[in-house]
Amino acid sequence: MAVSGTYAFNLDISDAIEEAFERAGLELRSGYDYRTARRSINLLMLEWQNRGLNLWTVKEGTQAITAGTSAYALDAEVFDIIEAFIRTNAGSTASQQDQTLTRISISQYAHLSNKLTQSKPLQYQIDKAPSQITVNLWPVPDSPSYSLVYYYLERIDDVGGVASNNMDVPARFLPCLVSGLAYQLSLKFPTSTPRAPTLKADYEEQWNLAADADREKASIYIAPGF
Repeated sequence: MAVSGTYAFNLDISDAIEEAFERAGLELRSGYDYRTARRSINLLMLEWQNRGLNLWTVKEGTQAITAGTSAYALDAEVFDIIEAFIRTNAGSTASQQDQTLTRISISQYAHLSNKLTQSKPLQYQIDKAPSQITVNLWPVPDSPSYSLVYYYLERIDDVGGVASNNMDVPARFLPCLVSGLAYQLSLKFPTSTPRAPTLKADYEEQWNLAADADREKASIYIAPGF
């Protein structure tokens, strides 16, 4: 039996939109249809990031530290931080060391009695503004020899205006993308509204399948506290 021998299947944006229209019982006929579908995909990507941890968006970032400065505004593509640590003597094979930072809430940060205490940072708190997030370190760094190293969730790329582009998602998430878009379109077009419950159920099933395939596979060990 002959097989293709290739493993590069993907859908460009126009194909994904056309497939979603067909699943919703619709036809892609006009520039407005394409524009409204692109808008729905952008909203769908934000929904995915609100749902939880998407492993393909996890990236590593580094922020230079200034002695006496506690707040650091990160780049706009940083959606959230999942792990952070202070690195000392970065680049030295003999003496580089990482110390994990503990994330605290705004309430915990507000209750710190002296927010100007200077030492090696032990904790961090995040302020989420509409345009970017800011990391507040405590204690305030007392040396420029530290680096803030963190793993963060990167925002998924926007659809853009080029129909031949691919979405910034792994191929295993394409069924979920198409199902989610078909459901969103069914909410917009009255002729497709009766299909909405079925499309919603299919979308949730595809999300669960994709999210389960994308989960961390490393072993977890839980020990009682002492």
